[in-house]
Amino acid sequence: MTDTLTYLDQLTLAPEVRALLEAAPSVTVPATRAELYALSLGPEGGPVFSVDYDVDGEVVTEATVTRCRNGMAVNYPEDYMRRRDPQCMVIADDRPTDKTRFVDRFGHGFADTRADTLAWLARQDLVVVPFKAGGLTYGSPSLAIVPVNAGFFATALVDLQGWVTFEELGAYEPRSILYVAPPFRHTHFDGRQVVVHDRSETLHEIFAYNLYPGPSAKKGVFSVLLDIGEQEGWITAHASAVRVTTPYDNETVIMHEGASGGGKSEMCQDLRREDDGRILLGTNVVTDEPYLVTLSETSDLSPVTDDMTLCHPAVQDGSGRMVVADAEDGWFVRVDNLTTYGEDVQFERAVIHPDTPLVFFSIDGVADATALPWEHTPDSTGKPCPNPRVVIPRRMIRGVIDQPMGVDVRTFGVRMPACTKDNPTYGIMGLTHFVPPAIAWLWRLIAPRGDKNPSIGEAADAVRTLEHGGMVSEGVGSYWPFSTGTKVEAANLLLRQIVDFHHTRYVLTPNQHVGAYKVGFSAEWLTREWLARKGAGRMRADQLEPARCALFGYAPKEITLDGQPVRRTLLRPELQSQVGTEAYDAGCAILTGFFKEQLRQFMTEDLDPLGRQIIELCLRDASVEEYEALTPMYY
Repeated sequence: MTDTLTYLDQLTLAPEVRALLEAAPSVTVPATRAELYALSLGPEGGPVFSVDYDVDGEVVTEATVTRCRNGMAVNYPEDYMRRRDPQCMVIADDRPTDKTRFVDRFGHGFADTRADTLAWLARQDLVVVPFKAGGLTYGSPSLAIVPVNAGFFATALVDLQGWVTFEELGAYEPRSILYVAPPFRHTHFDGRQVVVHDRSETLHEIFAYNLYPGPSAKKGVFSVLLDIGEQEGWITAHASAVRVTTPYDNETVIMHEGASGGGKSEMCQDLRREDDGRILLGTNVVTDEPYLVTLSETSDLSPVTDDMTLCHPAVQDGSGRMVVADAEDGWFVRVDNLTTYGEDVQFERAVIHPDTPLVFFSIDGVADATALPWEHTPDSTGKPCPNPRVVIPRRMIRGVIDQPMGVDVRTFGVRMPACTKDNPTYGIMGLTHFVPPAIAWLWRLIAPRGDKNPSIGEAADAVRTLEHGGMVSEGVGSYWPFSTGTKVEAANLLLRQIVDFHHTRYVLTPNQHVGAYKVGFSAEWLTREWLARKGAGRMRADQLEPARCALFGYAPKEITLDGQPVRRTLLRPELQSQVGTEAYDAGCAILTGFFKEQLRQFMTEDLDPLGRQIIELCLRDASVEEYEALTPMYY
């Protein structure tokens, strides 16, 4: 206890926070990650530890922790706690925000609840861990205060952000503090997940009233980075990034953005082959005809980032290309796509035989057996939980790159439904489209989600819309669900970023469907392969032609891979016999109407004048040439 308080004495803390640490029955500061991991298994060290809390005299189990050979399997008794509630974020402070304020949702200020939270923590045995929000190299020193029986939560947090000690950090004032008080969701919030953000210019406090780490240890820290970036003029993008090395040793760095389901994880995955080695590009949904291509060799992939991509000023090199680094030291990987052995051999090997034990969520782990990533915990319905996860240190990912990388191409992925003459939809994006920066900005403002998007924990009205072929907007940069600020300020910041880094090519690529073809993620994978073989996606203007729908910018006149030309009907879906111009134009009207509806909210006095000009172009159905005149393309 004395040593612990010596560590904490070096911190600059508010008096009430220091008082709770001094009043707590015990405060443990683990010296090593192994010590914290052991703490997570409970006082007996397993094999199964129940994370219980007193709620008005009744014992409530919030989670169980099972000791497995390759890690701990954390499970929640309630289906609801196995995924992030999209309505969980509330803002307690008076700083600018477009998100729900605590007082508006609950009818009173946060001050009393905050005091109750600190008082409850002061009565608990605690574990306190430092971390750097944004990763070990560029992150901001922060602090987490967690009940000791929820040690698994603290382990997941430091695995995501990177292990650091108070000795390494020295004296500091936390830029963010994460408090965890699980029983409050029952005593104060009717059983709902609630994560409260209380911001000042120098401190971002997160109060997590649940033990699923998604909205707090993961996306809550993302909120901190977005808050810091908004104040300092930079962005943490919701994106993956990968270095693609062709069989001829040409290297291209691609950063892939998009709403959930838009293919961020898939951008770092190898393309899938059929049993005979060919690649199924698509299957016609009307005729059931498969379209296969042959590639003798494919490019080598070296992941740079997985989900949170730091575009920090400290890593920029003045080249005109945006330089990015990973904002995390570990990745919160969703494994619902793994259902049997052998579907992703490299990843499976990494999590089954890790060099340090991992933290699994909603995996059906058996005590002292190996936790397998395809054995998902059943929900109460009997169906596997749709959101099984594992936190894996990025060092365990094969080929991962540790240094910042300059981005050559920024791709944007969109889920598209099938479009046919009999059922016209907005699923009319061709295999690959090059767009001027202005149009690239519009897509990132809207971040549309569609075609039965698989996101978990979605609001009921959005689920209904997506199930019936509609679209919903995920918001600015697709990081809007985690932002605590205002939409217009986020839009301005994103526009400045796009304009400043002018040596970037912007590409749109669909997944799921191209017109009448079911393509899954093959369109994205083959686009990645082709862009790399072009050498950083280089194109001449005479190799492009305007798409029939202006929001798609330009389509390549041809795409050839290993001497095989891709069918032009995949590049221009209106040429497909099952689509045609009439259905295409109907889909274009759906898409442009949705854009116009969503863009009007940005037309305020605070919007950047260039942004206003771009939106006005969209509202009057401008041609792609007009967008390009406003923001020239980099060829």
